[in-house]
Amino acid sequence: MTGIVSGYDVEVLRKDFPILERRLADDHPLVYLDSANTSQKPRQVLDRLREHYEQHNANVARAVHQLGEEATAAFEGARDTLAAFVKAPSRDEIIFTRGVTEGLNLVANVLAWAEPPYRVGPGDEVLVTEMEHHSNIVPWQLLTQRTGATLRWIGLTDEGRLDLSNLDELITERTKVVSLVHVSNMLGTLNPVADIARRAHEVGALVVLDAAQAVPQLPYDVTATGADIVGFTGHKMLGPTGIGVLWGRRDLLAALPPFHGGGEMIEDVRMERSTYAGPPHRFEAGTPPIAQAIGLAAAADYLTAVGMDNVAAHEQAITAYALERLQAVPGIRILGPTTVEDRGGAISFTYGTLHPHDIGQVLDSLGIAVRGGHHCAKPVHRRFGIGASTRASAYLYTTTAEIDALAGGLEQVRRFFGVRF
Repeated sequence: MTGIVSGYDVEVLRKDFPILERRLADDHPLVYLDSANTSQKPRQVLDRLREHYEQHNANVARAVHQLGEEATAAFEGARDTLAAFVKAPSRDEIIFTRGVTEGLNLVANVLAWAEPPYRVGPGDEVLVTEMEHHSNIVPWQLLTQRTGATLRWIGLTDEGRLDLSNLDELITERTKVVSLVHVSNMLGTLNPVADIARRAHEVGALVVLDAAQAVPQLPYDVTATGADIVGFTGHKMLGPTGIGVLWGRRDLLAALPPFHGGGEMIEDVRMERSTYAGPPHRFEAGTPPIAQAIGLAAAADYLTAVGMDNVAAHEQAITAYALERLQAVPGIRILGPTTVEDRGGAISFTYGTLHPHDIGQVLDSLGIAVRGGHHCAKPVHRRFGIGASTRASAYLYTTTAEIDALAGGLEQVRRFFGVRF
């Protein structure tokens, strides 16, 4: 059985993912529809992690013995792989972090003590959007509270898109940073980041992108986004947890101060003062996530072999199918765009007045894994007058049969609670 994209055989691809063969309670097959939360891992990634720990485990950059040299070569090779994956102009623009949350916190913190023109201070403004994940709201709240700057935000339309009607009023000469999500983790909205970046650069503002949902789904070119800094997370793109990437323009990174202090981020240390290494190592204090970076490189290699154009086409096709099937279920309200244009794979919805946790538990009893809650996006839930939602999210291994199982499972949810719509 092939996928709904010509030449894309999802059943063959699924054989690379051992967990998808699991059967859960009452012998239900696993239907995994929570990939926006974390993706499953192919054998190629698991094998690469195992090989590293079994054959090459050592710390990097600190040893002259063979294992240390092998680990260092693999770790720095991972930097090369990730630079190529997102088309970064230089490997030195790739910083390994624990994930996009740490990356955004890194940027927000160093801008508080950066040298002009990058320092954020009293009278400056930081602009975000109402659809952000908490990790792209809270760090900027902390920055503005500490520095006396002001936080502003772009609102949303009823369709779950950015309301850009007053963008010229929001981006002004006082705007120092514009930070926004490329693809919403809740609404699925694909934002026009290049257009917003162009406007922000007209006033000299830095543009920061949360690409946690975009990099796993789309062929990605960091420079084409128009952004100055882009962060993404490994575990959402088939890689391990505890690893992410922060890309930044090399000249910008070289001008920013370090975030953490410690080993390997220094040029020289004296009791009176220290000087710092250049990027990327300036931002990688201490023992880095060595195995995780190597595993992430294996994930990038896997996605490259599948072809990101194929991944994106499958994601769009399976999302279109899911939107059609869900909208045919009485009582379902889709939050965000209801057509596949300008949209990612995460679909959040309400189901009458049923609580998402109740929906999720019944679906789980059928082997169907979705997420219920606020998805670390409370402001956007408030914008739509609700406290929580259910979210189904597909990925490159999702089949139409799994979407059908979700639609059928929702009917069983309705029967279980004895409600009518």
